[in-house]
Amino acid sequence: MPFIDTLIVIFLILVIVVIFAKGVVIVQPYEQGLQVRLGQYVGRMNPGFRWIVPFVSDVTKLDLRTQVIDVPSQEVITKDNSPTNVDAIIYIRVIDPEKAYFEVSNYRLATVALAQTSLRGIIGDMELDEVLYNRDVINTKLRDILDQETDQWGVKVERVEIKEVDPVEAVKNAMTEQTAAERARRAAILRADGEKRSAILKAEGLRQSMILEAEGERQSKVLRAEGERLSRILQAQGEAQGLRILSVGAAPLDRKAITVLSLDALKSMANGQATKIIFPFEISELIRQGAKFLGAKDESVEEVAGRPVMDDNILGVIPKQDTIDAILKDIQDAVPKVSEDELKDTSKRKVAPLEKEPIV
Repeated sequence: MPFIDTLIVIFLILVIVVIFAKGVVIVQPYEQGLQVRLGQYVGRMNPGFRWIVPFVSDVTKLDLRTQVIDVPSQEVITKDNSPTNVDAIIYIRVIDPEKAYFEVSNYRLATVALAQTSLRGIIGDMELDEVLYNRDVINTKLRDILDQETDQWGVKVERVEIKEVDPVEAVKNAMTEQTAAERARRAAILRADGEKRSAILKAEGLRQSMILEAEGERQSKVLRAEGERLSRILQAQGEAQGLRILSVGAAPLDRKAITVLSLDALKSMANGQATKIIFPFEISELIRQGAKFLGAKDESVEEVAGRPVMDDNILGVIPKQDTIDAILKDIQDAVPKVSEDELKDTSKRKVAPLEKEPIV
């Protein structure tokens, strides 16, 4: 009897321990527990060590962390009838455990199914090129749709990313041919544009070369003409000054001396080899002067004193080398210089008039 009583006590202790252990619940920090007793929702259970009434209570733990759900690849037909395979990744988080447990049987499976149908509808309204180049637009639209629908399940869709867009093989081949044709077209355009630019640059260079050549020739003619003009002016001025000096030097000579010089000139002319002799004055005047030389009387002092006296100022100012150099420098400065902008637009060129130098 004592042995049987001992076994019963040990059995009862084990039963009590098992019953107590059955009611122990440990909720992790990232989880939230929902307690249901006899088919009635009791409340939430916060993280930590908790004990419930065993056999009549049930605790469901929900993960409150961000969860990553992979949307399986599916074949979708775009607006331009191009079949393509599309898959995505969804980031969700449970924000209301009661709704996530009581409003939907499996919020993860429901979210994936909703994402597939919504993705099929969004891509069906877009062409293939838009699908390939506007992934951000697809992500935003899909996230807004999922977030609005899953809000009643207590689930928050944080982010949606299109993982891969894979057109079928026939569409890939067509895209490859289209890309090759587009590249050939761009190459032809670039080649034609380069040839056009080259022709334009050659024509522009030839035009500028002709303008520079014409401008250089014009400046050369202007300088040559100005040099000839200055040379003629100086030559004429030198001859005029020589005549003035000759007239001043001949003023003291009397008529007899002029007559003797005239006769000597006739003698020199007669000694030449010419068959014709041209006299610069009348023979009668020479004979008359010769007669006066032989029998005429000397002029009186009053006649000599009455002669006009020539002033040396009639010789003028003989230009020096410095003056001539200054005139030439002013001529060179007066010639207009053509800039690069004026060469490109010949209508803007202006020729500055040459300043006239006073003749000394």
